[in-house]
Amino acid sequence: MEREHTLHYELKVQYAGLDGKTEVAVSPMRGVSGNYICDGITRAGEIIEVQTGSFAPLKEKVQNLSRGYKLRIVHPIVLHKRIDLYKEDGSLIHSRKSPASGSKWDVFKALVHGWEIAALDNVCIELAFVDIAETRRDDGQGSWRRKRVSIADKRLLAQYPSLALRERADYLQFAPFERDERWTAADLALRAKISPPLARKTVFVLTKLNIVARIGKKGRAWAYSRV
Repeated sequence: MEREHTLHYELKVQYAGLDGKTEVAVSPMRGVSGNYICDGITRAGEIIEVQTGSFAPLKEKVQNLSRGYKLRIVHPIVLHKRIDLYKEDGSLIHSRKSPASGSKWDVFKALVHGWEIAALDNVCIELAFVDIAETRRDDGQGSWRRKRVSIADKRLLAQYPSLALRERADYLQFAPFERDERWTAADLALRAKISPPLARKTVFVLTKLNIVARIGKKGRAWAYSRV
């Protein structure tokens, strides 16, 4: 089992609250012995799940638990990242700021294979905007994309006001066009200042959630409008 990063631990403790619990066994039916291990549960009975990657692995768990509980899925969005690279002996090689920066639109990378979660009642997706420090080790065991450098840990450096997505109306901000305006995924990429692949993921999810609908063609591309 992959070791839990400090960031994950810090967020589940924070959202569970001082009077809540972490690593709790919960059953879809209240009063029955639990068969799902959840990151946390608040004193008020809201289940907390911290999910840093795709929502796909959560689909069955969340669909079942949402029938009897309110759930808050905390999805950290990394605005700024500091990378600390260490040798195997623990000595620091260098510390640098990553040029990458996140935004609220990154949630659609997680939702593209788990959009069903956003359509459920009793589920709030909370975007936790954070700065983090990522510890890496030059141990030859990591991804080839990082030249075999491993990610050892991630921890919280700073936190900003979050964005809660509770109901359908909250997703209208991701379709920044007039109601009768015809637009394409490329138009969305330009308007939102995001990459074309991310714009396509966004349009796919918004279509599944019935926030926007395909209405024909604009030139050679599919055109959409808000529902």
